Amino acid sequence: MIPYQITMIRLTFLLSCLLHLLSPALPGISQGAERPNVLLICVDDLRPELRSFGVDHILSPNIDRLAETGRAFHRHYVQAPTCGASRYTLLTGRYGGADNGALFQRGNALSKDPSAFPPSLPGWFRQNGYSTVSVGKVSHHPGGWGGSDWNDLDILEMPDAWDSRFLPAGAWLHPRGWMHGLANGEIRFRAEDMDVFQSTPGPDCIYPDGPNTETAMEQLTQLAKDKKPFFLAFGILRPHLPLGAPAKYMEPYKNIELPAIPHPNKPEGRTTWHGSGEFYKYNRWGKDPNKDSEFADEVRKHYAACVSFADAQVGRILDRLDQLKLSDNTIVVLWGDHGWHLGERAIWGKHALFEESLRSPLIIRYPGMPNPGSSSQAVVETLDIFPTLAELAGLPQPDFVHGSTLTPQLKCPEAAGHPAVSYTGGAKTIRTESYRLIEHRDGYLELYDHSSPEGESNNVASSHPKLTESLLSQLNSKMNAN
Repeated sequence: MIPYQITMIRLTFLLSCLLHLLSPALPGISQGAERPNVLLICVDDLRPELRSFGVDHILSPNIDRLAETGRAFHRHYVQAPTCGASRYTLLTGRYGGADNGALFQRGNALSKDPSAFPPSLPGWFRQNGYSTVSVGKVSHHPGGWGGSDWNDLDILEMPDAWDSRFLPAGAWLHPRGWMHGLANGEIRFRAEDMDVFQSTPGPDCIYPDGPNTETAMEQLTQLAKDKKPFFLAFGILRPHLPLGAPAKYMEPYKNIELPAIPHPNKPEGRTTWHGSGEFYKYNRWGKDPNKDSEFADEVRKHYAACVSFADAQVGRILDRLDQLKLSDNTIVVLWGDHGWHLGERAIWGKHALFEESLRSPLIIRYPGMPNPGSSSQAVVETLDIFPTLAELAGLPQPDFVHGSTLTPQLKCPEAAGHPAVSYTGGAKTIRTESYRLIEHRDGYLELYDHSSPEGESNNVASSHPKLTESLLSQLNSKMNAN
């Protein structure tokens, strides 16, 4: 193709984007009485390591076909690199606590004073005429209950959210057992007695996600019979630790050669690095992936098998959506609750403020989307999902959320994004197009230039005082305003 033709194609594409951006309504979303359904798919510990996100060795055909018909956000960042705090921002649209108890703390406050917090994301849809149902791990506790085994129906993680909550514990006895379950009902009592990875022959139902998906499909079938629109949230457990999946998902990875782990060494100087305590507490047969490259590859392959297992569950729920003829009036969102290190910076897990912990997949598909299959490189954040879904569904725009609607990027994949803020209990960070600034609780600063090959391996804060000051001002302004 000659340069002239390429230029004309690009100009035509940009003109199409401009027309969509000037349009007051999102194409394909009904502005009349019939409101679209919402299917929210949450996947635990999912890195943006998928074929649709540019990684060839991962088999993820179902997530990839969703990306081919929707908008994949390749630079989506979560607010916190841990399950509960990240899900807090997804489900409330607001900054919150940095630990896994964030939603329970909110729930306790609401039980004493129903006006203590504005409505949650599912609560907002519920107030506006939707049936709201959760299946699996959507909030931090699968099913959304408290108590010693996470099955006390009187203790709700989100008391204002769901019409119905489901967690089919089955052979794993209760949600706590399901959460860290391995094949055929194996429950974690002491992590050191449970293998860090496993691949057992059998059908999907021998691992927790199998019966969980069956329940989600049954609920989707039931919701299709109702005249009300629905908001169904479906939470997939894998690839959360321990890394267990049916052997058929491990088979394609057994003999492949994996790419080298980028920047595999522990960073020098002060960072948010940690010792991967969640990973190392499991049985590892006396092996350390930071010292044993063959064992590191085994871990990486079992993680990949879990991704393919999770991808199969995505395919099952999307197929049921098609079978019920609901796809033409359903918004689908696939969201990873945070990233996960597979040896980068000598970390095996999440919980740090590096790129690997904070970047996760986000895909949004809705009927009539312009330029489906074109990905967005805009920097966006989890906080943006609540206002986006409200706008796509034609609901009143919530004025209490801390994010921004992704309408510009949905109309035109080349639209610019905005800085993303994340935090742990001891530090906070802002990510722009080219930089990441991290401020520790005592004021120590890290600055990384992502336009440089060194990226997050070289702290340049001392040599860029004005830029550091500007980014710190943006970070504090963004968090303090909310």
